[in-house]
Amino acid sequence: MIKRGRKKGANGEQSRALLLFIAADEFARKGYFETKVSTIVHRANLSQPTFYLYFESKEAIFKELVKKFRYELFNLTIQSRLETGFDLNAIPHKITQGLAAIFRFFAENQSLTRIGFFLSQEAEEIKKQLAAQIKENLIYEQQNGHFHPDANMLIIAESLVGIIERLTITQIFEENIQPEILANEIVHLLLDGLLVKT
Repeated sequence: MIKRGRKKGANGEQSRALLLFIAADEFARKGYFETKVSTIVHRANLSQPTFYLYFESKEAIFKELVKKFRYELFNLTIQSRLETGFDLNAIPHKITQGLAAIFRFFAENQSLTRIGFFLSQEAEEIKKQLAAQIKENLIYEQQNGHFHPDANMLIIAESLVGIIERLTITQIFEENIQPEILANEIVHLLLDGLLVKT
């Protein structure tokens, strides 16, 4: 009989990372209640005692995945802020880069995104915080003369989160469009609108 446990030569961080990766996939596919620790450890070729070395419970590993998603998303959002003295002609490209980075993160981490942005109890709060961070960025950029002074940045931020949420499901998860192309389409819509200029 093969004894299950930590693979020979594998360090604890590798085992922990593997458990997080597999747990994310299980939670994303089956949901929280249908996911079992026994399935996670079986897929990782580890023992249940090994699982409990790193995580107190199924809830603990789920919460860590949500925390990881939140951290990565807000880090990308903060990095996307336009700084003072930025060349006005380069603004569309810079905004596109920031939005594409978020979509790329979602595309490369679909299970984590499904958990943090859609399945977790914290998902709605994460979206509210995302809208607040985007609003803060936009107001900062507005005060620096990048955007029209009368623009309602709360409405724009909330709209952008709605756009991101829907297009993540229909375009990113379905792999219908590359993150950079999708970001460019959104930026073009928001900055130039739909009307033909005469």
